Parts: sequence; structure tokens; C-alpha cells
Amino acid sequence: MLALLCKTHGLPDQLTLEEIPAPTPGPGQVRIAVRACGANFPDTLMIQNKYQFKPPLPFSPGGELTGVVEEVGEGVRNVRPGDRVFALSGWGGMAEQAVVDALRCVPIPAEMDFVHGAAFLYNHATSYHALKDRAELKADETLLVLGAGGGVGLAAVELGKLLGATVIAAASSDEKLAVCREKGADHLINYSTDDLRTRIREITGDKGVDVVYDPVGDAFTEPALRSIGWKGRYLVVGFAAGDIPRIPTNLALLKGCAVVGVFWGAFVQREPAKAYQNNLDLTRYFVEDKLRPHIYKTYPLAEAPQALADIMTRKVVGKAVILVSK
Repeated sequence: MLALLCKTHGLPDQLTLEEIPAPTPGPGQVRIAVRACGANFPDTLMIQNKYQFKPPLPFSPGGELTGVVEEVGEGVRNVRPGDRVFALSGWGGMAEQAVVDALRCVPIPAEMDFVHGAAFLYNHATSYHALKDRAELKADETLLVLGAGGGVGLAAVELGKLLGATVIAAASSDEKLAVCREKGADHLINYSTDDLRTRIREITGDKGVDVVYDPVGDAFTEPALRSIGWKGRYLVVGFAAGDIPRIPTNLALLKGCAVVGVFWGAFVQREPAKAYQNNLDLTRYFVEDKLRPHIYKTYPLAEAPQALADIMTRKVVGKAVILVSK
């Protein structure tokens, strides 16, 4: 089978496309013929050895995939050969075949194609866990989404509206904000040209926001935290801007607010039943046409390094998807 391999840690242009033996599923695992694979920011960290999970070399990047189950290992009961599935693989998805734990597979509804499936679960499941489980976002609250043009940010905009909140989308370009508007954002902030705190005060009438969704970090963290309202919740989702910020903790005291960590990967491992139910909720929302991932571009497997490079340079609005096979 063909697989995109990370043989030494580094940048996307160091990845190689090679022919390797197909994997064999062990007990509790399935082998999937991969049709499409979502490309995500953690993939770019993993190939640089900068992510929390560190697979042994060589490995294929790609933590979410869609495809058809080819073979099941001993003890597998939840899926069968021939089933169309999402799979949360962690890595290994940028290959023609992948072995995944069966409990990390979710059936794809008939209404969803493989490409939309590969663009859907990772980002929306992260944002759904953040907003529903960690922030307990309420319908009458105001949500500020930083990095709103990226994969998880755009999913947070869409889900925030679905949960009934007033959504403020903040991103680095008018192009990205136009997509946020399409996904239902009530207010837009271009933080390349606007002062973030000033615009939040104007929008909220000095009340501040109830929830901040922050997958960016760096220079935006402190002004966003200073703009949070009484008993607000600040969701620490990631650090796409590169630097992990240091925050003055007196702000949490003065505002009675909570700084809340969001680690969806650990949530899936520690609370698999709840994570599985969240996935079912999201699938139902898709079937009901309440959620629809924004696909920036599809790339053939040979061009997957370019997809990762485009993510690193923040060209991608929404989701990049790798077409692995037909």
C-alpha cells in the first residue's frame, strides 16, 4: 500500500510517499481501506515531535479518516467488514490502509460522503466538547471565538450558534470572516486591523463575553481574558500562534472567571462512552442539516505535504482534506 511517511521529525517537505506492507488488525482492532483523511494542526506538530502524543518513527500522519472496514480483529462487535466509518486514528490516516481501535470507529450515515466525513468529526468533536462539556455554554450567553477561520474555530462558530449563543468571530482576514458570517457569526472582528478589546467593549456594551474559545494563544490571550465578563469561562484549546502565553492570574480573581483546559484527545481516552455519545449527537446534527463543515480544498495523497504546509502558513479556511483512494 502507499503511505505518506514521517521517517525523521521535521517539516512537511521531509515527508515521503512510499510503498509499505499493509497492516494487520490485532484484537479489538479493524483494518480500514482509507478513502479520505482530514488534515489538522496537530498533524503539523506531530511530524515535528512537538505534540503531546509521540508515535514511534516511521509513521503516517493523519488522525481522522473515513473509509470502509476491510477486516476485523478478535473480539470486535461494533463494526463489520463493509461498514462505512469515521475513525479517530491518532495517526496513520494518510495511507491507503490503516489499523484503528474498533471503539474509535463511528458509522457514517448514508447522507454523508467520505470527504465531508473526513472534514467533520475531529474539529466539531473538539469544539462540541469544549462548548458543551467544559464551558456549559448557555443559549443566552455571548461566545468569543479566536482563530475563527481555522478548522476548530469555524466549528466553534457553527456550534455556538446551534447552541443558541451570540457569537463574536475574530480572525486575521476579511476572507476568513466572510466564511464565519456564512456560518452564522453575529459579530466580526478582524484583529489584523481592529483593536480586540475595543471592539469587544463596543459589541457587548462593556459587559464582556461569557465564554472565550481560544485555539490561538500568544498575544491574543491576555486582551481576550481582560474582555471576559463576570463568571466567564476561558477555554484553552491550543496554541496555533506558536507561543504559550503567560497570563496574570489576578484577572481570574477580579472577574470571578475560570480558565478551563480543553484536551479532547485525553477526553476520548478517559471518557469514551461520553465521547461516543457526543459523536452520535454531531452525526445527527449533520443528518438534520444543522452542521456542515467548510472544506477549503481537497488534495491527492501525493500532495498531502502541501496541505500540511498550507495549515502551517494559515492559508486554510475551515478544513483541508486528503483524498487517499476512490
